[in-house]
Amino acid sequence: MNDQTTTEKASSTLGPTLGFLTLRLWLSLRAIITGIEKYAGTMSSDVPVDIDGATNTYGLTAGASEKVYGLTHYHGVPQALLGKFESEPLIPSFALSLFDKMIGPSLILCGLTLLLGVATRISLFAMGLIYMALTMGLILIKQDAGISWLAVHILIVAFALFHAQANRFELLKKW
Repeated sequence: MNDQTTTEKASSTLGPTLGFLTLRLWLSLRAIITGIEKYAGTMSSDVPVDIDGATNTYGLTAGASEKVYGLTHYHGVPQALLGKFESEPLIPSFALSLFDKMIGPSLILCGLTLLLGVATRISLFAMGLIYMALTMGLILIKQDAGISWLAVHILIVAFALFHAQANRFELLKKW
């Protein structure tokens, strides 16, 4: 009877454990990939134009671009939004500059710590703070669609924090 009780208890916690692991993996991968994308850029080049399947002899070229990653391509705040943020009086320029420099590395760091299970609750809370900061910026420039998407992210983070007791796979259990 004791072995059966242990088996029943283990199977009853399997669902919440796997559910939390799914949330943790999704949130961590979302943050890591978003942070890495801050280092994406394009490299343009001219490529010869093919005529009837062969490279032309006239020197005709066409512009081509490919996605590349590197430190020189870093852009924390997208250029399309940067001008709007710069003209917003409630965002000091030093704060915008600091946020621009820190958002990519912060997302990657939070994502990695969450993925590895290092201080999971603190990692989740930090991720929620990042999403709140992004939300505040979008509120100021009236980007309602982005605000809604970030609200969903914050709800997922809060849901994960609420169910963190089901976390069985972590390196530092205290936090």
